[in-house]
Amino acid sequence: MTALPSLYISHGSPMTALQPGLTGERLAALAAALPRPQAIVMASAHWLSRRPQVGSAEQPQTIHDFGGFPAALYRLRYPAPGAPALAERVARLLDQAGLAATVDPGRGLDHGAWVPLRLLYPQADIPIVPISIQPELGPAHHHALGQALAPLRDEGVLVIGSGSITHNLHDLGAGYSDERQAPYVKPFIEWIEQRLDAGDIDALLDYRRRAPFAVRAHPTDEHLLPLFVARGAAGANARARRIDAGIDLGLLAMDIYRFD
Repeated sequence: MTALPSLYISHGSPMTALQPGLTGERLAALAAALPRPQAIVMASAHWLSRRPQVGSAEQPQTIHDFGGFPAALYRLRYPAPGAPALAERVARLLDQAGLAATVDPGRGLDHGAWVPLRLLYPQADIPIVPISIQPELGPAHHHALGQALAPLRDEGVLVIGSGSITHNLHDLGAGYSDERQAPYVKPFIEWIEQRLDAGDIDALLDYRRRAPFAVRAHPTDEHLLPLFVARGAAGANARARRIDAGIDLGLLAMDIYRFD
């Protein structure tokens, strides 16, 4: 079996589910180019915990973890099955890597998971195992978490990190738009692309000190941490391929990365 790549997806606003735009086109094309996975392990920026947790529900519920959106958004469901046996394997891999994990049989799929999954695999027929991120533990921890998941790629499992390549919601009222982009967005996404192309893991793990406008692009870094999960899962010599899905609202870069 050929190893699958790992992916990092910028999931954007929950409204992406109703207005997929360029992101929807890019994710549909990506799914068509990939071998069909037997299962998906997904680290979302919207499941936060102090220590790694793994969702083992047989039928994960669709979580509408947002407010103030149109009623149509709350009617959407993503009824993909879970994979309890795979969840136990994920927990064992993390334990073996020294990343003590617990299994949560009740965890569903938050919008960081189900919104992009609806665009990748709209039939909702691929089993999903969600995993949490640990915002207090930083990039190196998440890179190690991804490395622990790397063997799954040889078993037909697609490892996905879901976040946002830039994420500063404090700037939503600052007047940025498609015509007036926030000045920090392009320098930051270009730096990330250059460091990934160069395989400069040390710089990436230290991005908050080294990247231009890092703290402006990510006042808190939970939306970038899934990138390190995806990069870690790809292996030491992986090639990064950026898929440009535009910049939403002038400040949310929607970059997607495929790591082979």
